[in-house]
Amino acid sequence: MGNMRKELSIKELEKKANEIRQDVIRMLVAAGSGHSAGPLGMADIFTALYFRVLKHDPQRPKWPERDRLILSNGHIVPVRYVTMMHAGYIDKKHLLTLRKINSLLEGHPSMRKIPALETSSGPLGEGLSQACGFAMAAKLNGKEHNYHIWCLLSDGEQQEGMTWEAAMFAAKYRLSNLTAIIDRNNIQIDGNTEDVMPLEPLRAKYEAFGWHVMEMNGHDMEEIISTLQEAKAITEKPVCVIAHTIPGKGVDFMEYKYEWHGVTPNREQAEEALRELRTLKGQIETGE
Repeated sequence: MGNMRKELSIKELEKKANEIRQDVIRMLVAAGSGHSAGPLGMADIFTALYFRVLKHDPQRPKWPERDRLILSNGHIVPVRYVTMMHAGYIDKKHLLTLRKINSLLEGHPSMRKIPALETSSGPLGEGLSQACGFAMAAKLNGKEHNYHIWCLLSDGEQQEGMTWEAAMFAAKYRLSNLTAIIDRNNIQIDGNTEDVMPLEPLRAKYEAFGWHVMEMNGHDMEEIISTLQEAKAITEKPVCVIAHTIPGKGVDFMEYKYEWHGVTPNREQAEEALRELRTLKGQIETGE
């Protein structure tokens, strides 16, 4: 890692992910609008990225040797904002300003507002093409081994044709400095992905397009870190990691429910969600 911070243990990373989920809930309820299911489901992966996997330095957000992290599904950006706060990129005073006028924290990320947000995103399907551009540029400049390109994608946007055009491009040019991570939570705004527009067999499709494909449990911190480190070591072709996640992870009444894709909890629901997260669904006694 570019920064010299102490490396957190697996237990500490799991605790950090739980803290990040709680801050996501606080952020969303203060905003009164936003997406809940995806950010909670991706908290473990973002924690692993910013605190173990990415080469980066919060003191030098535009460090030329940093890994590039492209967030294609920009609607889950609350979890990125919160993780970047915990990592030292953003002052915590901004936590409750999500979606407010003149806030740094727009509902979809704006690269003009925060250093080290590599792209602005919102329209689904564009991220993999952008990531291919970053990866190809590094290759043309002879810097493909200097830093890595990571692209986070939703599973719903695998229904976009542009994603597959990018997949062909990456395979043709053997962009081994590119890893795509698909949040396979099986939901999208209108329902379950397999009901709206079936994606399976997703692994076989990426393999047929010339990618090296791996799968992982998106909530097992040790497995996330080892899988992503292995992905970065593949040298022959681009890598697609299918991350199996639970939408709304950590909050019983949200888990697996597509209805929470684009909905924010009210204050009562937020209190219940925070209680569940603080006590790990009642496994930990709390005096609060």
